[in-house]
Amino acid sequence: MNSSTFTHTSSDGVGIFVRRWAGDSPPKALLLVVHGVAEHSGRYARLASALTVRGYEVWAPDHRGHGGTARASGGRGWFAARDGFRRVVDDLEEVRGRMAAERPGLPVFLLGHSMGSSLARCYVSLYGKSLAGCALSGPLALDPFLAAAGDLIVAAGRALQGGRGIANFAHGLTLGSYAKPFSPVRTPQDWLSRDPAEVDAYIADPDCGFVCTWDWYRDMNEGTKFVEDPRNVARIPQALPIYIFAGAADPVGAASGGAERLAASYRAAGIRDVSLRLYPGGRHESLNEVNRDEVTRDLADWLDGRAGAIRNPGS
Repeated sequence: MNSSTFTHTSSDGVGIFVRRWAGDSPPKALLLVVHGVAEHSGRYARLASALTVRGYEVWAPDHRGHGGTARASGGRGWFAARDGFRRVVDDLEEVRGRMAAERPGLPVFLLGHSMGSSLARCYVSLYGKSLAGCALSGPLALDPFLAAAGDLIVAAGRALQGGRGIANFAHGLTLGSYAKPFSPVRTPQDWLSRDPAEVDAYIADPDCGFVCTWDWYRDMNEGTKFVEDPRNVARIPQALPIYIFAGAADPVGAASGGAERLAASYRAAGIRDVSLRLYPGGRHESLNEVNRDEVTRDLADWLDGRAGAIRNPGS
């Protein structure tokens, strides 16, 4: 596998750090990876290694406020002064356009994990016609109370601390609470995986596990409203294949039925190829779970089943 990095200058002048993994032979398809909150693209190197062997070239940007893009975009856990969620989605479309320009004629797939699954859900509503398929890992499903009170909580936090203030209170209600179903736990991050080595690697990574700003929570609230709006779901091309996978015990969404509800909403919207796979006992990061080889193989099989079926119309 050949690994490289580069900086993509976005349309508003921000340098987006991008990792790229390629095999020794010309690829049959491309995959754009959309990572989750408080992590970075480098955590997908193992997945890329498995997929390049199967004939895929993998690109993965660090979002604004994350990894190698954080400093250039205004600091950790902050997207933008306004419309940050949409700005990150547009960054993805710019990177996808670069992929299509460098590899013309190849189908492009999208893989979004956790926060990245929400960004991917927005992307397919806005730019779905450019894709051959979209996979969603560990999709979010907000607690009904938080969904209703989210705007009030964020407005109060921003008023007290400013938009760039660190949102410890909101973090405690969301990411900071996800280990509770697994109590007693060895670490507060045990909700990520049943594999202690994977949890320890996350904790030891200086670019993982930070607490985001109040502006980030504002942007995520706005993004969640967008992707849950039936009018935006209806904008997703009905011919776009969608694969949803998660650990069945994932407290972020699947454990409360969120993944199943999402699949049902896509089917109700007329999307013809919607697949759902839940892994018994699995927690949030299926690709870093004890059965990660099985999860990776299932994803690769899904990609293979569609890579030759749809020519990327955006190329």
